[in-house]
Amino acid sequence: MSSNIYKNSKDVFLDVVNPNDYVQLDRVSMVYQSLKESIKKPLKMVLLYGKPGTGKSMLLSKLFQDLSPSEEIFLYKTPITDENEFFKKLAKDALDTKYEGILNFTQLLNILETTNKTQTPLIILDEAQLYPGAMMEKIRLISDTRKVKFLITLHKTEKEDLIAKEHFQTRIWESIEHHNASKQELKAYIQKKLMKANCFDCANMFPTKSVDLIHKITQGNYRETNKLLYTLFEIYEWYSENNLSKINSNNVSHKIIEMSAIHTGLIDA
Repeated sequence: MSSNIYKNSKDVFLDVVNPNDYVQLDRVSMVYQSLKESIKKPLKMVLLYGKPGTGKSMLLSKLFQDLSPSEEIFLYKTPITDENEFFKKLAKDALDTKYEGILNFTQLLNILETTNKTQTPLIILDEAQLYPGAMMEKIRLISDTRKVKFLITLHKTEKEDLIAKEHFQTRIWESIEHHNASKQELKAYIQKKLMKANCFDCANMFPTKSVDLIHKITQGNYRETNKLLYTLFEIYEWYSENNLSKINSNNVSHKIIEMSAIHTGLIDA
């Protein structure tokens, strides 16, 4: 195969969040459907959580892309940790109220209490673990007005977080966990991503044993898999341009998988 094929395959695994790159897998689709059903209910807060790299941001982007034409939905991809800035954006997006100066919490609550909208706006907060604890408490109080509802995503951690404390957890009516991929799901993920980009020859390079090795290295984490395969195809691209006779284009080399893992720091040399 030519180096261009490997370059195209490499670019498939760039670490970017683009809803057009969404890969439909059974368990991922179940989580997606659960999110869609949850936000239609009269809930104050919905929680999506999981380990870093499980694809939470991709799910949110896909959900936003699909629902924004018909729903009043807003996605905050990057945490807004300045309270005044957050309150002003929330007022502008969800309440159609623009503020030039300072908007404090009490003023925002007053605006919310006097608002009568036929549709309750949904605010999606990605990376919610990065918001200060005091802000999360105020977001909880905002949700109590039932004038705005929130879909909150955060990383699953071992230590107790503010969001897991009893006084906050009672506001979250539904919690949905997003997991790493199983071996079968990881194989489907790799092949579907490549085939979606018309990289059919490269999609056929991954027999079950090779995927098992990749899964062992990445634990089925989508982000780590993307990093590994980006590097893997970068190595294949180099060999194709400089020493084609040393690579087998039929099945992915386990040595190159291990080289890629070492290069990305997934395993120690």
